[in-house]
Amino acid sequence: MYKAAVIGEYDSIYGFAALGIDTYPTDGEAEIGKLVRRIAEGEYGIIYITESAAQAAKAEIDRYAQRIVPAIVLIPGVTGNTGEGIRQVRHSVEQAVGSDILFGNEE
Repeated sequence: MYKAAVIGEYDSIYGFAALGIDTYPTDGEAEIGKLVRRIAEGEYGIIYITESAAQAAKAEIDRYAQRIVPAIVLIPGVTGNTGEGIRQVRHSVEQAVGSDILFGNEE
């Protein structure tokens, strides 16, 4: 059975532990890519990562974009929402459905 993990700034992710999700707080941008790889190659089926942490690990996250497992989902953090998570979900829906279901609607 797969597990779930969340990566990001402590203030953004500490509440996920109450849900039974493994938390991986980040202090600096230098090691986030290595952390994503270590977790993705483990027993995790889904990895939530704050948008700001994802920016620091973009190349590593892109390695897993075409894989089914693990699913890497961007979430907003305490520093705010960049909109990248919504863009990623929209792109995935477009690929699955074959068109933009929100055509004409603003994000």
